Amino acid sequence: MTLPRDYTGQSCSLARSLEIVGERWTLLIVRDAFYGVRRFGEFAAHLSVPRAVLTDRLTTLTEEGVLARVPAGRREVYELTPKGVALWPAVRALTCWGDEYYARGGPRRVYRHAADDAPIGADGRCTRCDTTVEVPDILVAPGPGLGPAGEDDDPVTVALSRPHRLLQPLRG
Repeated sequence: MTLPRDYTGQSCSLARSLEIVGERWTLLIVRDAFYGVRRFGEFAAHLSVPRAVLTDRLTTLTEEGVLARVPAGRREVYELTPKGVALWPAVRALTCWGDEYYARGGPRRVYRHAADDAPIGADGRCTRCDTTVEVPDILVAPGPGLGPAGEDDDPVTVALSRPHRLLQPLRG
């Protein structure tokens, strides 16, 4: 039996948030959108998520205004909306928590301030200039826990092995 998406009887903001981003795969889709994944096939290849599940999660995120479908030539791609970008602190906090308690060999990816290449602390501030770094100014780069090349060789993983700014499309 499939579990319902809503938390009947729960009226708190966390329950409502989980109705949108709490299903399996959803936060990984959002994470990948921050990393620059925009195409359905890229999400599917990188996450190895069943296509029907991916369609369902992308539909929910689009209907809720977290993602938008935008024209890109003859196709449409997915982009984070301002509402979606506002999820960065939660995505970052969960990533930091996972890095601290579950990362073997260190974090898979590190975040740096694009302006001065300094690390960004868990609080979202640049460790050099002490400013809060806005999402488009965050450089994501391979970390010590990424593992050897060829471990995951889908095009998205290969593209993520090169430093780039968050929200910057991996492909044109």
